[in-house]
Parts: sequence; structure tokens; C-alpha cells
Amino acid sequence: MIPLLIGLGVLVLIVVVVIALVAGIYNKLVTLRNRYKNGYAQIDVQLKRRYDLIPNLVETAKGYMKHESGTLEAVTQARNIAYTASQTAASNPGDSGAVKNLAAAESGLGGALSRLMMVSEQYPDLKANQNMMQLTEELTSTENKISFARQAYNDSVMSYNTDREVFPSNLIAGMFNFTAAELFVIDKPEQKDAPKVSFS
Repeated sequence: MIPLLIGLGVLVLIVVVVIALVAGIYNKLVTLRNRYKNGYAQIDVQLKRRYDLIPNLVETAKGYMKHESGTLEAVTQARNIAYTASQTAASNPGDSGAVKNLAAAESGLGGALSRLMMVSEQYPDLKANQNMMQLTEELTSTENKISFARQAYNDSVMSYNTDREVFPSNLIAGMFNFTAAELFVIDKPEQKDAPKVSFS
């Protein structure tokens, strides 16, 4: 009888340890998932600020750049596409497709804004406009904040993805449907090209 009680006690102890281990891993995965979702929320705040600044920037430039309506329309259209993609991603930052679409839309918006800034260089009165200078400065500041928030988000995603892929967390992640999160990477072709140096 005593060996049976000892065996039952050991079995109960093993079950308790396994349950505690599963609960600990589950709670850690939930914490990491919430951390990357919070990281995305920080990006979302800065993106909304930028989306609010862009129409003011376009309106200011309109008065000076009457012959550049295509550039202004491209910025407005890219902003609207990025805004829609941002709202979709904000509703579920864990949806890798939504984050990829947002990254692509942000890349398009970045290109359109770059073209606007290059074209605005041809208009000295626009460059000297106090409102344009202030909006450009605010936009630059917001871009920096977006970069920092994106880096923090990507760090959180990397921690979450790593934790959900290692053993034994991968077993718990699979059982409770913890799906992989997508990094928020904006492709900028000009950053991938190595600078060309010539000494001739």
C-alpha cells in the first residue's frame, strides 16, 4: 500500500510540475505578444501624427507648386493608401499580411514624400515659407520617432518569435496558436545600394 501511495504522490508531483511549466511558458508568450502589440501601438501613434501633417504640407506647397500637381496628388494618394493600411494593421498587429502591406504602403509614401521634397527645392519662395519650414521640421522629427518606435517593435517581435520557436515553448505555442509576428521593415532601395566611389 505504501509503494502505491508513493507512486501516486510522485505522479501527482510530476503533473503539478508539468502544469506549472506549461502555465509559465504560456504566460511568457502572452507577455511577449502583448509587448510587441504595445510596440506597434507606439508606431501607430507616430504614423497618425505624420498622416495628419501631410495634408498641411501638401496644402502649403500647392500655392507655390502649381505646375507640380502630379507630385502633390501622388503624395496625397500614397498617404491615403498608407493610412488605410495602418488602420488594418492596427486592428491586428499580429497579422503578418497586414504588417507587410503597411510596410509596402509606407515605402510608397516615403518615396512620394522624397519626390515632393526634391521638387520643393526648385521653389525658393516655398523653401523660405515659415509654415513649410515648420511642417518639414515636424515631419522630420516624426520620422525619427517612427524609426525609434519601429526599432523597439522589431526588437519585441524578434524576442517573441525567438521564444515561440525554441523548445519547449514551441510545443506550447503550437497548442495555443501563438502565430509568428512580422517584422516592420520598410524597403528603401537607396539604402541598399552601396555608394559608388571613383578616384578618376
